[in-house]
Amino acid sequence: MALLLIEDDVLLAQTLETLLRDHDDRLDIITRGDHACDYLATPRPLDLVILDLNLPHRGGLEVLTTLRRHDRQTPVLILTARASVEDRVAGLDLGADDYLTKPFSLDEFEARVRALLRRARPTASDTLAMGQLVLHVPTQRLELDQVPLSLPGREQRLLACLLRHSEQVISRADLMHEAFGSDAPRAITPWKFMCTACVDALKAAMCAFARFAAWVIVWSRSRP
Repeated sequence: MALLLIEDDVLLAQTLETLLRDHDDRLDIITRGDHACDYLATPRPLDLVILDLNLPHRGGLEVLTTLRRHDRQTPVLILTARASVEDRVAGLDLGADDYLTKPFSLDEFEARVRALLRRARPTASDTLAMGQLVLHVPTQRLELDQVPLSLPGREQRLLACLLRHSEQVISRADLMHEAFGSDAPRAITPWKFMCTACVDALKAAMCAFARFAAWVIVWSRSRP
């Protein structure tokens, strides 16, 4: 596995480096935002990016924007002390896949890393479809009427979850948990707003393709 850790806290970076290298992962560590932007400006194979937001010289959100400009698929786990709903939504909207606030449990950190890596390496037989809309999960190739289409990584993971449950009603909390790996308490109201923001982003991305327009059907149903 090729991992990238972008973190300016030296002690934390050393601790996480020990954890990640114990799993025989190839790990690069960057401590400045501008260096991270330079690194990510050249596309390269990565299985996971772990990103702090409070970086010197350039902020983490700018680094995330640089990454998503060149790479829509690599999972991103944000580590930050910013715990507000607005900060979480901003990170997710820019393309992050999961969000862990500091201080955090190292066991939880490892669990989230494992979950993101599992989603990045699905089984070769996974194909999700509804009518002529088909997602080949191993390659992340999305097709409508056999015409290739491209969505940002976060929106495509959300679409995969919706396709997986196409014959079911799924709550917003369950949708967030399965699509993005968040294990926050499901009764917390702000997560409903975060799910709405993610679904809106998916709708906007799909409507950007004229052929997708007929597939965007909005039906809201609240569940306890």
